[in-house]
Amino acid sequence: MEDIIYRIAISMPAFLLALAFHEAAHAWVALRFGDPTGDQLGRISLNPVVHFDLFGMLIFPVIGIMIGGLLFGWAKPVPVDSRRFKNIRKATFWVSFAGSLANMILVLVAVIALALLRTKVSPGFSYYTIVNDMFTSAIHINIALAVFNLIPIPPLDGAKMVTSVLDYNKARKFEELQQYSFLFWMVIFITGAVSWLMAPGLWISNILLNLFVNLFAGF
Repeated sequence: MEDIIYRIAISMPAFLLALAFHEAAHAWVALRFGDPTGDQLGRISLNPVVHFDLFGMLIFPVIGIMIGGLLFGWAKPVPVDSRRFKNIRKATFWVSFAGSLANMILVLVAVIALALLRTKVSPGFSYYTIVNDMFTSAIHINIALAVFNLIPIPPLDGAKMVTSVLDYNKARKFEELQQYSFLFWMVIFITGAVSWLMAPGLWISNILLNLFVNLFAGF
């Protein structure tokens, strides 16, 4: 139980920020392309409360931690009115990609912060291990959210990005795959494919971490 509480404590701040930043990015980019719906609903905010989803931000992630998995979940989706876009295809692609891009930015920030911690702070610092674990958790959580949402299975962002480059008929047929989405999720989670999908992101983050550690160590 102590381990579960510790994992929740070090992961929850990064988890809530990751979800809030993800959804705020969707709303902000949509506004840039002409749709103020998310902005009018107050969704361009890093306050987790405005993006709160009971199951996705509390119940599911806590259960995931309790069974030994990564803190993972989702926030309340930002509503988007594509009729307000001047260029629907371009806007749909970038609005959909914005959430994962936001998480990639947070990965970079966490990597830089972790590199600074490991090169500029003494391991004897009282909270060194806690801060190290928090930044490490932030990297893993944001990679998971970025990669998961880019999976081209409806209704995920990756699927919307695919439909934005297809003609109308092909896009409608592609969207019909949503009726099989539950089966896709079952296969992905039962086979552990999520970890496999995250592997390239973790590999890149480790390369960046070593790069920044070496860079900061020289100062």
